[in-house]
This record gives sequence, structure tokens and C-alpha cells, in this order.
Amino acid sequence: MTEPNPEHAAVAPLLGAVDIRRLAEEIGVRPTKTLGQNFVIDGNTIRRIVSAASIDPGETVLEVGPGLGSLTLGLLDAAKSVVAVEIDPVLAAKLPETVRAWRPDAVDDFHLVLSDAMKVTELPVQPTALVANLPYNVAVPVVLHLLQHFPSLQHGLVMVQDEVADRLAAAPGSKIYGVPSVKAAWYGTMRKAGVIGMNVFWPAPKIHSGLVAFTRSAPPATHATRGQVFAVIDAAFAQRRKTLRAALAHWAGSPAEAERCLVAAGVDPSARGEVLDINAFVRIAEARHPMDA
Repeated sequence: MTEPNPEHAAVAPLLGAVDIRRLAEEIGVRPTKTLGQNFVIDGNTIRRIVSAASIDPGETVLEVGPGLGSLTLGLLDAAKSVVAVEIDPVLAAKLPETVRAWRPDAVDDFHLVLSDAMKVTELPVQPTALVANLPYNVAVPVVLHLLQHFPSLQHGLVMVQDEVADRLAAAPGSKIYGVPSVKAAWYGTMRKAGVIGMNVFWPAPKIHSGLVAFTRSAPPATHATRGQVFAVIDAAFAQRRKTLRAALAHWAGSPAEAERCLVAAGVDPSARGEVLDINAFVRIAEARHPMDA
């Protein structure tokens, strides 16, 4: 079992590069691209993430992909409890041991769920915040899935590929505004909260990471379902260079019906999806699916 460095006993110890590599060696783990594993090896970066997440001491935090536990320890210091969802059974088996060694007083406040975050719909404790270093290849679907299934999540901070961070936080009219931007806006407000360099990870990725903070708000008031609204968004950006009249033709059944829905929603049929906010997409969905239909 790996023990904390006694030299750092005066302050809450966090995992460093040597600790992370030793833990990985103990369980025979090498980070894999398949699972998007890049472990944070810098304590100052962990402190920065935890601080930026603005966690209240009474909160339960949901962490996805805790890996070897570097962020987990920082979250246990800041929150009442942590629920960690880990897909890798080898990493999941080691994590409680690491918590016992480094945060013995927080053992009862740590809950581990061995599962794919994209399939989780129930947790042992209802989380109020999401803080996670997410694998680049599944970051957006994971965030949207968790916001959909856990309405208790009121705010959070996720670390993703920097380009993805920009997309999540993009505003209408931007070239990078697209499906992630609009769907995220259904759940609340996203903002870019910083950039993380490459050298604080093992292995070091080839690109920077971005921090995205979010605050949940009520979805737009509408009789249209989330699925109906999201179907419009998907159709509008599937051919983003086309006008909405053309891009939504298949979704609506014909170009003429697409134009009718757009006009009814107060949207210019010659516009493109990148200029519309979430409320405009809601109105288009309502036009296609009237309440009395």
C-alpha cells in the first residue's frame, strides 16, 4: 500500500508524479488511449481545479473517471462526500485503498460506483456538483447524460479537450457554436474557466485541456419534449452550411414544411443554425409538434 509522504503531513497531501507512477506500477496499469486516460500528476493543478469548482463544504460531488485518485483526494478535502464513477475495474479496486491511506478520516464519505458513466442512472448519494477530468472522446455525451439523469446536479467544473471547452461555452454566431453548445444551454449556462497545460498529466497529451464551469437553470418553458428539441438541433447542424429551410427539410418532411415551422417560430428560413439560441430551437420544435396535435 502506498503511504502519504510524512514530510507533507502538515497540509493535506496530494498525489504527485512519483506517487501516481508508483500506484500505477503496483496494479500494473499503463494509461490507455482507448479509455482516454491522462492522470493529473500536479498537486497545484488539483488545487486550482477544486478552487475553481466553488464547492460548498456541505455538498456531494460526482467525479467521473477518478483514475488513480489525484483529483478525488482534493475533492474529499472540499466536499462533504464524493461519489466516483470508474469504468476500469483495476483502477476501481485500488481507489478505496488509496483513500484509506491518504484520507483515512474520509473513508465513510467516499462512494465508488464501478460503471460506464454513460450508463449510470442511479447513484448511492444524490450529487449536487459535478467535477471531473473527462476523457476527450466522450466528454460531451457524458456531461449531457449526467445533466439529463441527475437533476440534483446544480453546478460543476469539467476538464476536457480545450477545443471542446470552447465549443461547450460558445455563444450563437460563433463559428464553433454547434450541437454541444446548444444542448448544453438546455440545462444551464456554460463558461470557459481556464486552460490547463500538457505537462501536468501522465502521459502528457498533445493538446491543452480546458476547464468549463456550468450552472444549472430550468430548461426553457415549452410543451415540446427535450427529445423533440434536440432532434431539431441535430438536424440543423448536420448540414451546417445549408440554410435552415434546406437543413431541416428531412426532419420536417419537406422543405415547405420546414419553412412553415421556421416562419411560425419567427426564424428566417434563409438563416443557418449557428445564429440561433436554444429558445429559437424550442420554438421550431413547438411549431412542428403543436400542443393540440
